[in-house]
Amino acid sequence: MSCTLTLGRKEPCKSVVGGIKNVYFVDFGDLTITYDATDTDVVQSVGSSVSSYKYELKGNSSFEQTITSSRENGTTFFEQTLNLTLKKLTKEDNKELKLLAYGRPHVVVEDYNANLFIMGIEHGAEVSGGSIVTGAGMADLSGYTLTFTAQETAPANFIEKTAVDETVSTTLTNAGFASPTEGTNT
Repeated sequence: MSCTLTLGRKEPCKSVVGGIKNVYFVDFGDLTITYDATDTDVVQSVGSSVSSYKYELKGNSSFEQTITSSRENGTTFFEQTLNLTLKKLTKEDNKELKLLAYGRPHVVVEDYNANLFIMGIEHGAEVSGGSIVTGAGMADLSGYTLTFTAQETAPANFIEKTAVDETVSTTLTNAGFASPTEGTNT
């Protein structure tokens, strides 16, 4: 791997927003990743008939990647952290969230800029914390907070969009995802 820089970066326009729109959970090992032939940082396909489980989000959820690099050891890795706030407690969600905590799924993160990233592409993502909250006051959260972490040798890969005018759900279908199963938060 070459460490030679290849390009600069201009200050971009102020045309983006923060926030996560959806996350899709895929059982660990169910992805068959194909990378773009000209850009190995972009995923072209995740396989065929991959089952994903969609969780719609609004508000207090975030995705962050921290770079850890050691000159002394010659190592670099990327810690990917997903913080989710899921509103409303249900017995069905309790069961599913227990399975998420026991497993180490791959997570596709969709932001409000129509970007798609795969978290835990090689090693999966672990639930590293969270809580079941009932709140004290009428306006307090009654739901779940979960923290997923993954340590990878590269930042979360983008999923390639096949056309500029496609919707994200079409992109997911074309990327190899089966029709996402909706979460039980109703």
